[in-house]
Amino acid sequence: MGRQKQWVVQLSDDERQQLTEMTRACLLLLSDQGLLDRDIAQRHSVSAATVASIRRKYVEGGLQAALYEKARPKQPPKLNAQQTAILIAEVCSTPDGRETWTMQLLADRLVTLGVVESISDETVRRTLKKTRRDRGRFKVGVSPR
Repeated sequence: MGRQKQWVVQLSDDERQQLTEMTRACLLLLSDQGLLDRDIAQRHSVSAATVASIRRKYVEGGLQAALYEKARPKQPPKLNAQQTAILIAEVCSTPDGRETWTMQLLADRLVTLGVVESISDETVRRTLKKTRRDRGRFKVGVSPR
């Protein structure tokens, strides 16, 4: 077993974004010096395709386009709060003729109940995963740190 690190780095999302932007700036500076994409990629542990992509964004849209990601539209959730509550209630019940629910059975049940017109078992799985994300994280009377 290795020794635990004395100085543990835990970047915030904002800090991670800032460092990514700095890396892109370095890629542009090295490209400006005439280095090959593969050499730049090796120096910064990225792929040559990444270097080419940053160069293309710079040529097509300027410095801002190369350094900063465009905001990507988020897809709305497949189930709203009420539909999610119905899903959780079904999970807590016992399926007919079975011991436990499968994701496909839950998806079929939501369609049968008229909660949704159609839904995949993967959407059911992701929804349940999100609702269970913090379960058991804190114990009563105990501070998290």
